[in-house]
Amino acid sequence: MRTRAVVRGVVQAVGFRYYAQAEADRLGVAGFVRNRRDGAVEVEAEGDPAAVSAMLDWLAHGPPSALVESVETSELEPLGETAFRIDF
Repeated sequence: MRTRAVVRGVVQAVGFRYYAQAEADRLGVAGFVRNRRDGAVEVEAEGDPAAVSAMLDWLAHGPPSALVESVETSELEPLGETAFRIDF
């Protein structure tokens, strides 16, 4: 299972990407996180459906320094990735 999530709110300059990477590593989720030019954070999470679901639950609130207003998701075809990275 692979899901793209666009997280909006106060999600840049608050360590969101680093916390997201730590959470993905904890859950065993592959994919990436990156800042978007529109101020949102984009995440693609791939792995076991329960782990991806747990990652989406985490994205709904993010780290303590963030203020998540919304999360838009869409399903994607899995790519077979095995690690989670921060894209710049």
